[in-house]
Amino acid sequence: MTTPRPALDPELRELLADMPLMSQLDPEVLAQLRKLPSTPVETLLAHRQVDRREITVPAQDGTPIPLSVFSPATTDRADGAPCVYWMHGGGMVMGDRFSQIDIPLEWLDEFGAVVVSVDYRLAPEADGTTLVDDCYQGLLWIAAHAAELGIDPARIVVAGASAGGGLAAGVTLLARDLDTPVIAAQLLVCPMLDHRNTTVSSRQYANVPGVWTREMNEFGWRAVLGGRTDDEVPAYVSPALAEDLSGLPTTYIDTGSAEVFRDEDTAYAGRIWAAGGQAELHVWAGGFHGFDALYPQARISSTARRTRTDWLARVLSSGTTPAT
Repeated sequence: MTTPRPALDPELRELLADMPLMSQLDPEVLAQLRKLPSTPVETLLAHRQVDRREITVPAQDGTPIPLSVFSPATTDRADGAPCVYWMHGGGMVMGDRFSQIDIPLEWLDEFGAVVVSVDYRLAPEADGTTLVDDCYQGLLWIAAHAAELGIDPARIVVAGASAGGGLAAGVTLLARDLDTPVIAAQLLVCPMLDHRNTTVSSRQYANVPGVWTREMNEFGWRAVLGGRTDDEVPAYVSPALAEDLSGLPTTYIDTGSAEVFRDEDTAYAGRIWAAGGQAELHVWAGGFHGFDALYPQARISSTARRTRTDWLARVLSSGTTPAT
């Protein structure tokens, strides 16, 4: 019996027809995917007036974690610019700090934001809380160097896509529980939040070729969990496990109706509301996983990206702070 699934947006379906799709991910395929060239960030910066700085910060075990800092070269930052701290996607197992960097660079253009992107270590070489801890150390560095970076420490936004969205959610939980630093908002793009893969949308996108399937998701989670049982998985790694979602900063979550993460993402927004928090949720009809990053020229993609930017404009202008 064929599993019923939401139809793809017609324009996206046409674009996706030319893309090679997989249903499985294994160590051999991952090794090949990791050999693909990184995002050509120089091309993205060529038409922008941007100061770029490359630094490293020490992880908890002393490993150097690279950060890229992109600052508007022509902006007067006397009053402090907003900062977007970006965590890339890639299923916890691939990608680098330049993956999907075109998304936050749009906010550099729009708001004069300083964009900082982190090269957290990848699974399976690193596992457990290592990835989220790497990202948290980067956030601590940003907060400690706010004056040097010319940013307003009250306007630091944590953001990420896919695996990076899950890491952004984990970093936000860590910052809340450790009471530092202040995060103005979290922006989660199709975030990878739940290792259990038990939702309806997870089952709908099993045994079918796609951009990110249930089987690929299971591979990514096995890599990052390193054999841990369900009761050994920290909520900072799999944020859907967090029992308490109160006290979080205002949150934006979006996802597609035609993707694995749809139901875990909508559930996370619902639990933030249930805890008295503020969240804005968008489920883009016919969107598959990462549609707006892969095909930004599609009408639904431009709408999704503009909607995020409009939300961020409201947050940055309103002085929104974390719930108390």
